[in-house]
Amino acid sequence: MNMEDIASGPLVLINFKTYLEATGKLAVELSRKIAEVGRKSGIKVGVAPQFCDISHVAAQEDILVFGQHVDAIEPGAFTGHILAESLKAAGASGVLLNHSERMIRLNEIQKAVNRSRELGLLTVVCTGNADLAAVASLMKPDIVAIEPPELIGSGRAVSKEKPEVIENSVRKIRAVNNSVRILCGAGISTGEDVYAALKLGAQGILVASGVIKAPNPAQVVSEFCEAARRFDESG
Repeated sequence: MNMEDIASGPLVLINFKTYLEATGKLAVELSRKIAEVGRKSGIKVGVAPQFCDISHVAAQEDILVFGQHVDAIEPGAFTGHILAESLKAAGASGVLLNHSERMIRLNEIQKAVNRSRELGLLTVVCTGNADLAAVASLMKPDIVAIEPPELIGSGRAVSKEKPEVIENSVRKIRAVNNSVRILCGAGISTGEDVYAALKLGAQGILVASGVIKAPNPAQVVSEFCEAARRFDESG
């Protein structure tokens, strides 16, 4: 798995967090439905299940699978840490770093990006504002995600509530890195939210509760992918 796999077209990435609705067998079932939506729509989709579920999801579904975190460590005496080699062996395609619920220091982000790159794991660095997004881009991850923490899980999409955050982030990122992919997250719950985010310069979305907590998650993902496909075809 490398950057070429996500280099064109929008990406819809769903973070399972630790929701019971996406734990164990339910994680596999939900991933199967999301993968099917991706195949039908032609939009690249990915999931970030809990660590114990990565191997089960990766073994059964043709879908991008991301770890929710990785530690900047080498193999050795690090009990309780998450080793990049372990994620790779479990079938992960990439990792999330610095989510607002699992923040790490800047030097740890850089080390984790470097270790992941060595193993061919895609890296998504989550950031809460435009300045941090620009700093993260200098670390040369594959993807930078913009998620104002106050809007995460709120149902109020950043693309509507704070469009200037996306615009400023895109501008500052592109000033230092022209190749990194840009995702938008926080509060996205409708296809209209997705379309607005892409129109503002994002190249995909990172979502969680808007899908996992929905009465029909597959239908929501389908709406997201349809909006992404519409935008992609428009221009």
